[in-house]
Amino acid sequence: MQLVIISGRSGSGKSIALQALEDLGYYAIDNLPAMLLGPLVDELRSGQSLRSSIAVSIDARNLPHALKRFPALLEDVRARNIHCQVVYLTTDARILLERYSATRRRHPLTRDSQMTLAEAIDCEEAALAEIRDLADLVIDTSRLSVHDLRGRITDQVAGHRREGLTLTVESFGFKRGVPLDADIVFDARCLPNPYWDPQLRDATGRDDSVIAFLDSYPMVAEMAADILAWVERWLPRYQASQRSYLTVAIGCTGGQHRSVYLAERLAHRLAAAYPGVRLRHRELGLQRNLPAPDTDEDR
Repeated sequence: MQLVIISGRSGSGKSIALQALEDLGYYAIDNLPAMLLGPLVDELRSGQSLRSSIAVSIDARNLPHALKRFPALLEDVRARNIHCQVVYLTTDARILLERYSATRRRHPLTRDSQMTLAEAIDCEEAALAEIRDLADLVIDTSRLSVHDLRGRITDQVAGHRREGLTLTVESFGFKRGVPLDADIVFDARCLPNPYWDPQLRDATGRDDSVIAFLDSYPMVAEMAADILAWVERWLPRYQASQRSYLTVAIGCTGGQHRSVYLAERLAHRLAAAYPGVRLRHRELGLQRNLPAPDTDEDR
């Protein structure tokens, strides 16, 4: 049996994620009281009610004492030999304020209290802190469209292998902030910047002109080699710690040239040894899965 627990900040896309899984054949339940998690699993895996894939949403609408007991409840479910993933959706607080202002919806924590919207957003994050700390996957939906989020859920959650670590290499621009779902971050802003060459300004780190520019600097190759060596050395340790997901993020100022170039190099080198490496360029809006090592494309 596969169980997916969706949690996260109100307005971050939990309903969309749950609907995406329901469309993929999961038995989906929104706003499940956390105390019913164990009984639900027992009921659905027994007799005529046998279900192989379940998705539930557990969030701040739960009673506070139930949220505090979530770690013990999760441990109890996993002790029953259930393959369980906890997915936490988060969004920048400023974007949440904009979303609620645009839709004029009330935040769940403001309905029975005198809290302002900003206070409710902060209070909810604190209430869900333990769930976030236990999450196998954190997805930052700040700049994801509905289509993008459904794709991430389909790819990273429904398509996740039961055994093994799912590795994502991501490029980004520091001027738009570090990705909230990044586990390891490298800073490439000390490298020569193609942006200052007018002929390269509109190109990206995937274009031959920018690749040739960066290849001409030994320090770029040195940083690429150092990042690869660090990741290759420590990746087995992350795998041994039973992690399900790991995101390695590389940033430069705008997320268009240097970080894209390095992310491409790192992802393709890692794909030669690890199956299913995901490559994502946040600022370019591009994402793809790299072929497994034994495919024709890699030979």
